[in-house]
Amino acid sequence: MGTSALPERSQVRQQKKKTRKKKSFLKTCFRLFLAVSTLLIAAASWLYFAPSAQNFRFLIADTLITTQHRSWAQYIIGEAELKKRVQDYSAKFEHYGDEKDTHSINTATEDKSQPLVQVEEVTGSGYSGFVMTVSDPTKVRLGIPSKVGSGETVSSMVKRTGAIAGVNGGGFADPNWKGNGFKPIGVVICNGKLYYNGLDGKKSTQIVGIDEEGKMIAGNYSLKELSNMKVREAVTFQPRLIVNGRGLIKNAGDGWGIAPRTAMGQRADGAIIFVVIDGRQPGYSIGANLYDVQQILLKRGAVIAANLDGGSSTVLVKDNEIVNKPSSQYGERYLPTAFLVFEHPDDAITPNIWKGLSPDDIDASKRRTR
Repeated sequence: MGTSALPERSQVRQQKKKTRKKKSFLKTCFRLFLAVSTLLIAAASWLYFAPSAQNFRFLIADTLITTQHRSWAQYIIGEAELKKRVQDYSAKFEHYGDEKDTHSINTATEDKSQPLVQVEEVTGSGYSGFVMTVSDPTKVRLGIPSKVGSGETVSSMVKRTGAIAGVNGGGFADPNWKGNGFKPIGVVICNGKLYYNGLDGKKSTQIVGIDEEGKMIAGNYSLKELSNMKVREAVTFQPRLIVNGRGLIKNAGDGWGIAPRTAMGQRADGAIIFVVIDGRQPGYSIGANLYDVQQILLKRGAVIAANLDGGSSTVLVKDNEIVNKPSSQYGERYLPTAFLVFEHPDDAITPNIWKGLSPDDIDASKRRTR
């Protein structure tokens, strides 16, 4: 009888030991839950109520504004503040385009020994990307899609046209971030001709482009002014970042959040500078604000510069390879415009696919099939 009781006592002890371990584990989990909950409550209290957190709240909100989840920003700063912030940015960006640009270029100072296209990596606090310098500004042309009813990826435009390199261009109507990339915002000027007019009665628009002599044009202009200035290639986008050698974005707080970015600038010797910053990829690159991009351009001697469409449209293609890491979950996006670089730009054939179409004729939400 004593012998048979030993296994039973051993089993009881093992059972008690398992129970103690289970209780200890549950206590540990409960303590961890309390600690995390307390930390979250403290963080939320600081974020929403501490005056010192205001700039951080605006940074989060501005970052959300640049995404397809813009409405989420109301949970950070409130619906009324969200509307006000968007309106303030719009008014400020419009104002950035008003100062008359007086810069001139001297292509005689161009270093002929330099290759036409050079790409370098660029990094900063939280971001990684690339700077592409085009030594001869007259080699830049606008690329547009080849088919009516659909945008085209930049890599496809580069390959189809025989371009050396390309970056994404102007903005476009993009319902629910799932548009077909065929309906540009504002105007598209290609080969010195107005290919698309979506101004809807507005007298002027913020453009980014280049004239017949290779001088970059950026700012607020009417169609008549653009014609008189002999602008060869242009798209609508904003804000202008640099004018007459002076940066317009005063600090990071005015930098419109953190996001993938694309921008275009020009040096006094005529060289065109494209900045492409990746984003929305933790561990690699979160993104940059407009002040970051402006400073990159100023450091490289830009005397004029402007923002281009960014976000998931941001892409840099060279030698038929995508150089950067686009953030779009659907892969490279279909776009209405791109700035392309050609060895022999006059050989590039660019038919007007919007000829005879008004903006009302274009359904931007109709998804294309790949």
